[in-house]
Amino acid sequence: MPIHVAAAAILDNQGQVLISKRADHLHQGGLWEFPGGKVEAGESPREALNRELKEELDILPLAVEPLIRIRHRYDDRLVLLDFFHVTRYQGEAKGMEGQPLRWVRPSEMSAEEFPAADRPVISALCLPDLYMITGSDPNEAEVFLRRLEDALKRGVRLVQLRAHVLSNATYRHLLDSARPLCAHYQAKLLINRPTDCQDWIGAADGIHLPAHQLMAIDERPEGRGLVGASCHHRAELERASQLQLDYALLSPVLATSSHPEARVLGWDEFADRINSANLPVYALGGMQIDMLARAKQAGGQGIAAISGLWPKC
Repeated sequence: MPIHVAAAAILDNQGQVLISKRADHLHQGGLWEFPGGKVEAGESPREALNRELKEELDILPLAVEPLIRIRHRYDDRLVLLDFFHVTRYQGEAKGMEGQPLRWVRPSEMSAEEFPAADRPVISALCLPDLYMITGSDPNEAEVFLRRLEDALKRGVRLVQLRAHVLSNATYRHLLDSARPLCAHYQAKLLINRPTDCQDWIGAADGIHLPAHQLMAIDERPEGRGLVGASCHHRAELERASQLQLDYALLSPVLATSSHPEARVLGWDEFADRINSANLPVYALGGMQIDMLARAKQAGGQGIAAISGLWPKC
């Protein structure tokens, strides 16, 4: 049986996250971790979180939502971790057990300083909850870039440049125009392109792999920045997790006009499939901005969309 743990990524109003240092004599001692502890018999993970944060930090969480669920096997134990996002709490956090505390930005966290089981949480904290896949008119660069900037002004901070109709040369030209635009709004820009274009190091912030590319590789592409993949089946999610990718898109959650014949997952199956995914997963397929809270309650990182986020003319 796994050791069941409830833990929290506690955010302050500056976007920093509270971490604490494990005592040297404990399992994974000397490493930084997210506050929390074991779920006791008869407790729900949320009840355990309330108890542990009161005991460890003398705070009571008030605004809580699921972040990610992780299963991890160490040499000597199997752990199941339910992580929550805590954005509001009562009290002032302090180390009630004498443990050192730090407030740190997710982008400044070093995965090597955390237990291996905690590392997907860092990816989840660094990723936004809206993931936009670019839509129509890539041949009309001026219109396309205007739409892209409209989306960035509305708060999109993760963009996949999807333009399969373009030649490599035209795609690269559009990429070179989109990159500074995204950088101006502090947004990440990802390439979705055949493998012979994925070495455009420096031209983008990462790559997105279609499912067929994901299943054709045996190790994570190195030196590519953020790496994510499209998934439709459990085997694809398992491969993305094994390769320690930064995220996955799981689709179709709801019906789409582009693939009306596809069998939809629905929210219950989406939640079930990502339950053991061990990496941040975005809901894709029929998504609209008002579905973001539903995706998070299902345990998703957020929503990904083309028409749901790509601005109209």
